[in-house]
Amino acid sequence: MGGRYQMIDYSRLASEYARHRHAHPDVLRNLLMVSGVGRVSAVLEVGCGTGNYIVALESVARCPCWGIDPSAAMLSRARERSSNIIFQPGEAENLDFPTGSFDLVFSVDVVHHIKNRVQYFSEAHRVLKSGGRICTVTDSEWIIRHRQPLAAYFPETVAVDLERYPRVAELRDTMSHIGFKDILENTVERSYQLTDIQVYRDKAFSCLRLIPEEAFQTGIAQMEQALRSGPIPCVSRYLLLWGAKSRACADPPPCPHSQPVVPDVDRPAACASAAAPSTGAPPPR
Repeated sequence: MGGRYQMIDYSRLASEYARHRHAHPDVLRNLLMVSGVGRVSAVLEVGCGTGNYIVALESVARCPCWGIDPSAAMLSRARERSSNIIFQPGEAENLDFPTGSFDLVFSVDVVHHIKNRVQYFSEAHRVLKSGGRICTVTDSEWIIRHRQPLAAYFPETVAVDLERYPRVAELRDTMSHIGFKDILENTVERSYQLTDIQVYRDKAFSCLRLIPEEAFQTGIAQMEQALRSGPIPCVSRYLLLWGAKSRACADPPPCPHSQPVVPDVDRPAACASAAAPSTGAPPPR
């Protein structure tokens, strides 16, 4: 990661992330439906942060789940949310698991932080079982340019994140080179009304910490002015990039997994419960 990335200490953001970040319900549904994970599956989230997604997924699939993150503070918050999931320190480029361990490896808003993406995708391919899937949830160039309200009130974040985020075509090429098959992408979006801008005041979106303070304060003032006329219309979008490990790949027997919790995979209410509160707190970015 370059100099800009090193300006952010994510351990110091653990409280803000735990307070403001929520699992996007449509991302969660897509993860469950496309991967087909259930009670006998094993799932790994790379860069799990405070555990939003892996906790929500485990509550539905009831399968053995792991979450790794380099931040001890983030992991501490994650462990407070679930005792069913194994949270441990780890880096994307060095997945400390045996070959053929997982049915699903996924990350959300993490790939732009990974220093060596070729190494990460190679490691993800290794730890997946044959037929297992990888999902990279990220932002395309179009999404970055059309974020609502982020790009409108903080236009400086567009250039920041166009520099940080890899192009989707680059990710697809890397995945294909590593050996992933059935590479596909789809976009989910959800509209909501913002009535409280505390998440922006707290700079819970990392790109807000990478723009000049003057630009940040200008954006906050404009949002406060807009709120006097009513809620601010918002749209949360994500691109999900999928790939599969060929079933022709031979895997050694995976390591024994912890005893799974009895699942109830037909609980749509659990997906709905992962949505951001309708009072105005946004889905994650």
